[in-house]
Amino acid sequence: MDINSIRKRLNQLQTTNNRTSNLWKPQPGKSQIRIVPYKFDKNNPFSELFFHYSLVPNKTVLSPLSYGRPDPVQQFADKLKSTGNKDEWIQGKRIEPKMRTFVPVVVRGEETEGVKWWGFGKTVYQELLSIIADPDYGDITDPVNGRDVVVEFISAEESGASFPTTKIRVKPNQTPISDDPTILEKVKSSQKDIRDIYQEQSYDDLTNVLNEWLNPSEDSSTESTPQQATETSTMETKKVKDTSEAFDELFNS
Repeated sequence: MDINSIRKRLNQLQTTNNRTSNLWKPQPGKSQIRIVPYKFDKNNPFSELFFHYSLVPNKTVLSPLSYGRPDPVQQFADKLKSTGNKDEWIQGKRIEPKMRTFVPVVVRGEETEGVKWWGFGKTVYQELLSIIADPDYGDITDPVNGRDVVVEFISAEESGASFPTTKIRVKPNQTPISDDPTILEKVKSSQKDIRDIYQEQSYDDLTNVLNEWLNPSEDSSTESTPQQATETSTMETKKVKDTSEAFDELFNS
């Protein structure tokens, strides 16, 4: 028995369970939440993370760019875009990591479950930043004088679009997070560091993921550098999944 393989799989399952229990996804209809201060960065509750969505089937891969470190896939994409070939520029653009922003929230009616992480795309992020930058609203995350946010999630089936839609509305009244000391303590003690929920892969591991994606029939244990990956034929680079375009639409809405 390969004990190292068993340990790796156990870690993957534990990470997945941890992630699921700490994330909040709006259900169809309206929900009310409160964005709370992030105890690991009190100056900014928003965490901008970058993900690869088409490298591994049914799995998202966190890009090291999220923490200011080099990403071999991004480097490969940059090389494709610099060749002067239109098709390769398009492929390079498609495999670039996509940004998704996360913020800690308390879900109204579920305060006893503690703080969850809510992830959203560019449009929602810009709207929230615009509201906070407006002096009429200000810091909506303030524990005492902040404001709740109504999140309306419309499924693709209901909207008739190819992807779901998220709308937000900030409540006019200023209210505390809670008057219950137990809830307030829960907010402080239940917050998880986003880096514990989405764990970064090493440069070498991500290089291997890229190599396996480019050469699925070859032994994935064969090491390859980003420079060698750029020498892969144009036909191989066109294996990007069309679903990446759907992710673009979904996560930028």
